[in-house]
Amino acid sequence: MPQDFIQQLQAQLQPARQRMVAHPVYRRIETLADLRLFMEHHVYAVWDFMSLLKALQRDLTCTTLPWVPKGNPATRRLINEIVLEEETDVDPEGRPASHFELYLRAMQECGADTAPITRLLAALAEGASLPAALVVAQAPASVQAFVKQTFDVITSGQPHAVAAAFTFGREDVIPDMFRSLIADLGRRFPGQLDTLTYYLNRHIELDEDHHAPLAQQMVRDLCGLDPARWQQATEAARQGMAARVALWDGIAAALAKEKVAV
Repeated sequence: MPQDFIQQLQAQLQPARQRMVAHPVYRRIETLADLRLFMEHHVYAVWDFMSLLKALQRDLTCTTLPWVPKGNPATRRLINEIVLEEETDVDPEGRPASHFELYLRAMQECGADTAPITRLLAALAEGASLPAALVVAQAPASVQAFVKQTFDVITSGQPHAVAAAFTFGREDVIPDMFRSLIADLGRRFPGQLDTLTYYLNRHIELDEDHHAPLAQQMVRDLCGLDPARWQQATEAARQGMAARVALWDGIAAALAKEKVAV
């Protein structure tokens, strides 16, 4: 049954998940400068998450004209719900904002540099390829590798693999990762992390209580009883987790380099 496949997939991914959740990078964020550096790397993952989501919306709902009903109505509702809450959530004042825009605001609030990610967006808007835009942004090598892996999955032509990467490499693990980050942040840096704390708590609220269970159901629906699809889904999720660990490794190395320089 699909439920058994989900349990098998989660069991196979548990070692990779644990490496993500228990990564030493969290313990190395000791100062506001450390947090700024972390955010300047992590913002690319916040950004490319939306491309994973939009790939699912493109593949699993009708986004062309004329409109025709496409796919499973329950999956369509799931995707559109997540798009609503990720692309047009509300900020602390109740105004619409994407989670990416909230993250940019959080970066500005704590003094992190948003110029590189802004250069990336500008280059893409002008028609640059993604690799070229990453170069224009001077994104670190670990960031470029992470984004490349995300888009390799997106262009795989396998919606079930994209769904698994989205669900188990992103949505499902985000609450545990972010709990490691928000501990004591408000106490240690009063008044400078209000938007970041809101963003993180909002992610935990939506992902753990609502998005993750629905996203798991999406993977069940897309893979069905096909063992080959479940294997492809498992591999896509595993590769996504490995890319995240490599990104965290890159941030940890950058933090260590900064501390030596000081």
